[in-house]
Amino acid sequence: MAARVPEAIAEAGLGGLERRRTNRLSGGQQQRLALAGVLAARPEVVVLDEPTANLDPAGTAAFFERIAALRAGREATIVLIEHRVDDAWPLADLVLALGRDGAPIDVGAPAEVLRRSGERMAEAGIWLPADRPMTAVVSKSGPDAPGPKPLATTMDLGFAYERGAPVLDGIDLVLRAGERVALTGPNGSGKSTLGRLLVGLLRPTRGQVRLGSADPARLAAKDLARQAGYVFQDPEAGFLTDTVADEIMLGLEETDRAAATEILARLRLPVGTFGARSPYRLSGGEARRLSLACTLVRQPGLLVLDEPTFGRIGWDMEACSRSSRSDSTMASVSSQPPMTNDLSPISRHASSNSLTARSWPMEAAGWHSHDRRP
Repeated sequence: MAARVPEAIAEAGLGGLERRRTNRLSGGQQQRLALAGVLAARPEVVVLDEPTANLDPAGTAAFFERIAALRAGREATIVLIEHRVDDAWPLADLVLALGRDGAPIDVGAPAEVLRRSGERMAEAGIWLPADRPMTAVVSKSGPDAPGPKPLATTMDLGFAYERGAPVLDGIDLVLRAGERVALTGPNGSGKSTLGRLLVGLLRPTRGQVRLGSADPARLAAKDLARQAGYVFQDPEAGFLTDTVADEIMLGLEETDRAAATEILARLRLPVGTFGARSPYRLSGGEARRLSLACTLVRQPGLLVLDEPTFGRIGWDMEACSRSSRSDSTMASVSSQPPMTNDLSPISRHASSNSLTARSWPMEAAGWHSHDRRP
């Protein structure tokens, strides 16, 4: 077993990071490490629950190559829970499609399931092969291009968790009111770190961040919650109470409680069904939606969503837009290239190293584009 560890680390794309503390790895790198730990043991049965959720395109491709090799060698029985069906579908011997109520829609050989039940699966919101929107065509322009007023800005921004090892360096970025922004890049490029700096969860080691005219890291918690919100990759990291109802009501004024109930209903977490449940007993997608609801109810001007398509939270972007302020700015932190239904969006492009920021005005944003329904 020990002899296979270096090989597994290399296959996961983590060569050179062997001595780095695991809590200093990015979310995507932690995902790669978890996969390496499972596959290094060469088990006879492997269950993988959305294993590519936080991986960048290169990591995703390497993962599916490894799965294809396991399948070809019949080395293990693989149960794969995955929404990236274009990559997963060709590898499957058997497909089980579940509806939103957890009941099976169909089970069988991939081609037969698609032929018999493709329409029902699409109606249930299940991604189907070749059912992805086109990648946005992005043009370049400077951060000072004409447009709505700036909401958040960074100037010569730098950050390091450890001295001498900067994660971000020299970031100049302007986010304007009403935009939908995609912060993209490979695992470890600093996307989540930048998102946390924008909302004041981290303080820069160089340069500055401004939310309006204020330093978000110096705002009182109550004031910051009204101006900026962050939805974590791991929603449990932000939960503080024992029930769903208590979680969303925490710290709210009496006048905001009705809005909280309405937002939970929009995100398919009605209080009558979920209110008494523990946040820690929800499914992955339900926990993500609760985290989103707890942020939306405070109506922040800036909302940062970390890996929003994980757990199919992308289903709820339309509800998210309806529940947020008309001038709110939403920033998506994602290892995957941004996608939109609009083929010629107005956009800006600012980059540092391998980190990219791309933006669209609200009316052009296709946040619900993974779902074929209008």
